[in-house]
Amino acid sequence: MSVSIFEMMAHAGLVVKLVMLTLLLFSIASWSIVFMKHLLFKKTRNASSDFLEAFWSSKTLNEAYDAARQYSLSPEAAVFVSGYSELKKISAARGVGQQATTLKGQLATTDNLKRAVRKAQILETDRLARSLSFLATTGSTTPFIGLFGTVWGIMTAFQGIGVSGSASLAVVAPGISEALVVTAAGLAAAIPAVIFYNHYSGKVVEFESSMDSFSSDFINLIERDILTRT
Repeated sequence: MSVSIFEMMAHAGLVVKLVMLTLLLFSIASWSIVFMKHLLFKKTRNASSDFLEAFWSSKTLNEAYDAARQYSLSPEAAVFVSGYSELKKISAARGVGQQATTLKGQLATTDNLKRAVRKAQILETDRLARSLSFLATTGSTTPFIGLFGTVWGIMTAFQGIGVSGSASLAVVAPGISEALVVTAAGLAAAIPAVIFYNHYSGKVVEFESSMDSFSSDFINLIERDILTRT
């Protein structure tokens, strides 16, 4: 069957061949993204698990910071590093008298921390979701590209009927078969792309939820520390 399909494509018109080449490029790019995301999410999940374990077993923020630098793929580690850096800036400013020493003033500094943490969350979410839009584009456009090739192939087949003056199955079948193969190719490129887009989008949501939970715990720890020192 595969040989006959290749033979049909070899005898297809230029437009149909270009459509098939376009679909092939979409499919190759989509599967490349699928495999890269699989590896990325696997490494990210492992790094996050290791970092969270190291974070909650750390006795100081400095110790947690050293651990975070070892897990660069962990979204939670990136969030912590951003928050820790902001805390360092706040501490330095307070040291030169640029921050209020009252409870109200110290609690106000957590607003900067929350903004830094939120920005890190957004950047990490964007990093994890990068290239997924291409899968969505593939899923939504390749069926129509295949349909275009199908329509063009059928038009060519009917032109062949007009030239030969015969509407027998032997004349019609090759052109129609070529056209239907293009439709199948479009669906073959689109279906996996849609499946993995939905799958990986769900994974990104899970990572985002984990970041939200960690950020809340981290900020709560800092706020409690400020209250106990005031």
